[in-house]
Amino acid sequence: MSDQQLYIQNTLTRKKELFKPLVAGKVGMYVCGPTVYSDVHLGNVRTFLSFDLIYRYLLHLGYKVRYIRNITDVGHLVDDVDEGEDKISKKARLENLEPMEIVQKYTNGFHQVMRLFNMLDPDIEPTATGHIIEQMEMVERILEKGYAYEVNGSVYFDVEKYNESFEYGVLSGRKLDELMSNSRELEGQSDKRNPVDFALWKNAEQGHIMKWDSPWGIGFPGWHLECSVMSTKYLGETFDIHGGGMDLKFPHHECEIAQSTAADGVAPVKYWVHTNMLTVNGRKMSKSEGNGFTPEQLITGDHPLLEQGYSPMTVRFFMLQSHYASTLDFSNQALQAAEKGYQRLMQAFDLIEGLPVSNISDLDFETFKAKCYEVMNDDFNSPKLIAQLFEGAKYIQSVNAGNRKIDKSTKEKLLNLYRTFIFDVLGFVPNLEKGNKLLLEGLLDTIIEIRVQAKNNKDWVTSDAIRNSLNALGIVLKDSKEGTSWDLK
Repeated sequence: MSDQQLYIQNTLTRKKELFKPLVAGKVGMYVCGPTVYSDVHLGNVRTFLSFDLIYRYLLHLGYKVRYIRNITDVGHLVDDVDEGEDKISKKARLENLEPMEIVQKYTNGFHQVMRLFNMLDPDIEPTATGHIIEQMEMVERILEKGYAYEVNGSVYFDVEKYNESFEYGVLSGRKLDELMSNSRELEGQSDKRNPVDFALWKNAEQGHIMKWDSPWGIGFPGWHLECSVMSTKYLGETFDIHGGGMDLKFPHHECEIAQSTAADGVAPVKYWVHTNMLTVNGRKMSKSEGNGFTPEQLITGDHPLLEQGYSPMTVRFFMLQSHYASTLDFSNQALQAAEKGYQRLMQAFDLIEGLPVSNISDLDFETFKAKCYEVMNDDFNSPKLIAQLFEGAKYIQSVNAGNRKIDKSTKEKLLNLYRTFIFDVLGFVPNLEKGNKLLLEGLLDTIIEIRVQAKNNKDWVTSDAIRNSLNALGIVLKDSKEGTSWDLK
């Protein structure tokens, strides 16, 4: 394992800390995955891309990483006061499908988007419905410790009781007194002792689709419970890294800490990591603003706010130009600049192998290499790494133009360094060799023509099958008024 000194921004302490895994050489990392009742949004992409970077870099440094990313397929209600319909059940009712059909449909879509942006698969991807028994067992442990209570078939976490022994709000910085004073009694909360209490297990009302028999009656688990159960099952009562979008910090992750601490007596996570929000032209991305576009729309350009489509690797490059903990603002100008920047970086890499060699080199390679690691060790600072690689690109261009010199050994080391950081760490996809690309272009022209004929014949099944099959192979079709084009993921 590398002896690199890695510093990570810890949401819990609100500062950077020297990263020290619980077990030497081994890292347990848990990231809150999607609730599979709708298409993936760009906030998901940014979050999972950030943790893909962290995962890749930890592996590169030599750590043995167990990466867990869950699938929420039950228990997430339509509001934040433990009331309303389960989101997946609601979607199933609206689309007249079985809940598990909804789960499978949107899970498949999620995986397609992850592949589109070249994200590594997690080591384990557990589901909430696959761990109902374990969730019941954790509820029983919390009840036994006196930090929960049962009312009319539902079980609620007693936040005030918990706060007597521990600190509720330790992650978000919120104080219980303030939360209680700002809370108001809402219809349907009469079973709770306190409005800030949250559901561990909910009684299933008549007509509720997804439900299980439990010691407290027929019901289903609360949303927060699954992550406490699955993270500790696969990573232990205390593990290294847990994270997700900053919108999950409160209440979801705060409730996770309380549940796990109440059940097992120890705080579950050593380092909390949260990704920041997305904006579009300086405004928060949302449906109400009319500026929320999907990953597919970003690639095809099929949205009023987009002047063109952008390749998946351009989008990946754009996102990695911003640190995961900073706000990321989408604009056509920024995306177009990222497109040019990505092309320049890849062109520089393509030049390295063919550079003319000399007996001497005027690049201090070891200093250059150390700087690449220094910025990445500073809380996975991908924008500074990209900037450093661009500094190297200037040198590469200069050598290619005959203005600077490089020897054979330095050239080989530089090629390996760029290959490592561009493909293994940053996760970009190598360009095709020219001959292969010409062959691919000819084949795709034929396939696109077959798809056009299918669309003209209104054979939507064949048309969609061609698009989906190519997408699974890493080829994205882009339909426009001028026709259909393609790009590599």
